[in-house]
Amino acid sequence: MSHETLPIFPLGLVLLPGLPLPLHIFEERYRDMVARCLDENVEFGVLLYDGAKLRSHGCLARIERILKTYDDGRLDIVTVGTDRFRVQEMDNSGPYMQAQVERFTDEDSDDVSIGDLRNDAIQRLQAFVDLGERSIDMQTLESLDATALSFLIAGTDAFEAHEKQRLLEITSTGERLRRCVEALEGTLERLELNRRIKKIIGTNGHIPDAFGPEP
Repeated sequence: MSHETLPIFPLGLVLLPGLPLPLHIFEERYRDMVARCLDENVEFGVLLYDGAKLRSHGCLARIERILKTYDDGRLDIVTVGTDRFRVQEMDNSGPYMQAQVERFTDEDSDDVSIGDLRNDAIQRLQAFVDLGERSIDMQTLESLDATALSFLIAGTDAFEAHEKQRLLEITSTGERLRRCVEALEGTLERLELNRRIKKIIGTNGHIPDAFGPEP
């Protein structure tokens, strides 16, 4: 794949392909970066910075729209993750970081054997949404291919930033989905336990009834 030089925005989070990221831009150097991206119609790279280490794999962000422009130059923008990238060489000579990057994709995204794993992942995600009292558009969910689904699940609060980073770097849709399903299963067990604990509290600690057969 060819290399390209793009602006870099270090953040304490992981952006994933297809997922939105709202940002409040207040530093002058990053206001300049946003202006360049808009003028030249280019993306910028988001890299996880945990306060000690800047990761070498990230996700490109495309500016979708400007929500608000403040009198002092600050901006509220909405971006969306596009392609993943690896940093080949960093350039810290300017007001904001730039890097020579190489985009990368999954190696098995067209593997037909992923279908069953995708269906399993959808079921786990639906259960996660239900137990967490959230909502999700099932029609949209069903329309996602396996790769997009894996990133959607990886972007949920079932994962910490370092776990999302590992999922971002994986180049196998099947492996990412498997890890997502395993993580969701563990999260579902914890959510179910929390639900039952609340039920115990609601029954004045009468454990046999609370942990008996569900109605």
